[in-house]
Amino acid sequence: MKYFLDSAKLDEIKEAYATFGIDGVTTNPRHIMNSGKPFLRAIQDIADWIKEEGLDGYEKFPVSVEIDPHLDDADEMVAAARKISAISSNFVIKIPSTLAGVTAARRLEKEGIRTNVTLVFSPAQALLPAKNGSLFVSPFIGWKESNGEDCKQYIQDIVTIYKNYGFYGKTQIICAAVRTGKQFVDCAVAGADIVTAGLEVYKDSIKHPYTRQGMETFQNAWDNTAKE
Repeated sequence: MKYFLDSAKLDEIKEAYATFGIDGVTTNPRHIMNSGKPFLRAIQDIADWIKEEGLDGYEKFPVSVEIDPHLDDADEMVAAARKISAISSNFVIKIPSTLAGVTAARRLEKEGIRTNVTLVFSPAQALLPAKNGSLFVSPFIGWKESNGEDCKQYIQDIVTIYKNYGFYGKTQIICAAVRTGKQFVDCAVAGADIVTAGLEVYKDSIKHPYTRQGMETFQNAWDNTAKE
């Protein structure tokens, strides 16, 4: 299972790559806003860093960039996607799971512009992106579980459907809005291709109170042992 960082902050991307070996990045308008940079500056800075690292191409290090969420016409979505994708060969265009969005994603994939159909909240919504050949589909986890839903079966159903019809691995399943280590595990057990989460979620996922307890036990033993 691949790890993507859900952020547009370049310092976080660098840290996550150095520490966790992240395999890609997902951004959205809120992440761009939180970066404190104008939209084009934020994505260009990410593209420049990728080039410096020698990670050119979405096959090596995909970066999902979302088009203007106000657009609700397929022609306008396609035009916006073309402009963004021209900036970097790493950019994958995030398209909402709407009628216009699915139409636009289908057209873009035929042009060779890779897409990530996002804001997916049901297995039914995950079907068309796979049928139309999108590179990624992003079923959201955290938002649903914050509202009382258990998402284990939801993700398992998408994986099963994809395996049933030969979509598995062709359209990669990104478990999005992942907020806990448990959700990482649920997605991994189900067979999802990718999880994407914020940097602090990754840091929290490697913590355990028994690890801390064990470190304290061994530190105490070390301190009370003669060294020569």
